[in-house]
Amino acid sequence: MAQKRWHIWVSGRVQGVFYRAHTVEEARRLGLTGWVRNLPDGRVEIVAEGEEKALQALLDWCREGPPLAQVTEVVWRDEGPATGEFHGFGVLR
Repeated sequence: MAQKRWHIWVSGRVQGVFYRAHTVEEARRLGLTGWVRNLPDGRVEIVAEGEEKALQALLDWCREGPPLAQVTEVVWRDEGPATGEFHGFGVLR
């Protein structure tokens, strides 16, 4: 199955609630590679690569996030084929 690359932005109360750490756990569980980071405007940004079914599962998870998060919006973009540049999933600082 072809590997894809998705870019996701999550808005709401998503910083200071362990959103990044839980995203790393979920992405690794799904077998995805890429990164997650906080943005200065309060959103969380995610770039993930893997099978489309796993990417969709991550996107669905992002709409809820960890228990303390209050997600108000999730925007995503399919960026086409995976680049293969990632060797795991982690927090980008």
